[in-house]
Amino acid sequence: MDLLLTPPVAAGPVRLGSTYEEVLVAVRPWGEPRVLGPTSRRARRLMCDADGVGCTVFFDARDRVTAVELWWPGEGRRSTTRVLLEGCEVFTSPADGVLAGLRGRGWTVDAADPQEVVVPGVSLGFTRRTSQEVPRDGQGLPLCFTSVLVAGPEYYDFRSRR
Repeated sequence: MDLLLTPPVAAGPVRLGSTYEEVLVAVRPWGEPRVLGPTSRRARRLMCDADGVGCTVFFDARDRVTAVELWWPGEGRRSTTRVLLEGCEVFTSPADGVLAGLRGRGWTVDAADPQEVVVPGVSLGFTRRTSQEVPRDGQGLPLCFTSVLVAGPEYYDFRSRR
């Protein structure tokens, strides 16, 4: 299965702005999701697994999708699911190559924190944090991304206000 990232519109079958009920239908092929919240600090979250690729869907107080985060399967785990951005597999392609491709599209890449890279305006967020044993570069960073988040266009605006 291929999960196509189309920021700032969707991550796989989950579209930003979808209702909670629409998301339940979209992720049904992945099995029964876990639902967390709502709590006093956060709106509802839905967690599921697409053949080893973890998925967290974030909702606002109106139960509309605000962001979708996908997680690599983890050390020693394999998956037939590919997470694709512009034809590039996010979790198996070298992170530096993914970022070069984004810059080649004319997108601004904020890599001030190389473990938490964002593409503001598009809104993409990439993580290279992990405690697992994975190949690393000369700076000790994992060679590949460990998660990717797709959100609405203003999601990372707070980073430009620092």
